Amino acid sequence: MGCHMQAIADSPQPIAQLRQVPTWFETWEQSLSRFRVDSELNRLNQNAGRATPVSPVLWDTLQHALHAAHQSNGLVTPTLLAALESAGYDRTFESIEPNKPRARPNWITLNNWREIECDPATRSICLPPGTRIDLGGIAKGWAADQAAQALAADAPALINAGGDIAVSGHQANGARWAIGVADPNAPEQNLELLMIDRGAVATSGRDYRRWQRNGIWQHHIIDPRTGEPADTDILSATVIAPTATEAEMAAKTILILGSRAGLTWLDDQPDLAGLLVLESGHVVHSHKLGKFRWS
Repeated sequence: MGCHMQAIADSPQPIAQLRQVPTWFETWEQSLSRFRVDSELNRLNQNAGRATPVSPVLWDTLQHALHAAHQSNGLVTPTLLAALESAGYDRTFESIEPNKPRARPNWITLNNWREIECDPATRSICLPPGTRIDLGGIAKGWAADQAAQALAADAPALINAGGDIAVSGHQANGARWAIGVADPNAPEQNLELLMIDRGAVATSGRDYRRWQRNGIWQHHIIDPRTGEPADTDILSATVIAPTATEAEMAAKTILILGSRAGLTWLDDQPDLAGLLVLESGHVVHSHKLGKFRWS
């Protein structure tokens, strides 16, 4: 999934399932990664226009991705793979070619997520012709949620999937988990210390996964309204939500909307809280963040 994973089970006794976490993520990546040529996701993309039976993993993750598209009014959609590739993110981040010629993606296929056909009776998916999907951050959030839920049967757990953090409940001593929010302008320092008893935290930003293409900075948060990396005054957005998939969706939505509309949208969501780091260096908090801040 192009990132590091961390799993913690808070128990004085060894937790056998903890040793299985790398195997879980390997299995999920084989299904969900666009960077593995033989992945199930890539096979689905190659079969666009035809109904294709899929595994429970791919089915469930895509349902979460489509739900995120509905929640964000289409701002966070799985149908942006062509735009990501056009911006230069057509291979693993470390291998991006900075001066590769660019082809404009088809705007229609970037925004036709409502036309994806899902048949639960046969667990099959039919992508519209010409459409290819990338499950990206939603897949990371889904994996974090799944692993935390599985470990919770044996002990309170925290899963960090490349910055998407899911916790299953209070620590064994009843304390909340302390989660630092890194300063995008000084990553070795924390801007905030959030205290979480259950749920998730996710950050989306244009400070890390960025690259130059023909002298112009690009990043991986695509605005489906333009097919381009989002033009926004937000450097990073961190959201606390009931699940990591929801936190992922919300952080990207806010970043694409920009600080004014994004903060309004965030404050209107009853189950979300967060903070924004602006291009200017200012840090903006949502109304509901206070109950999660270290004091």
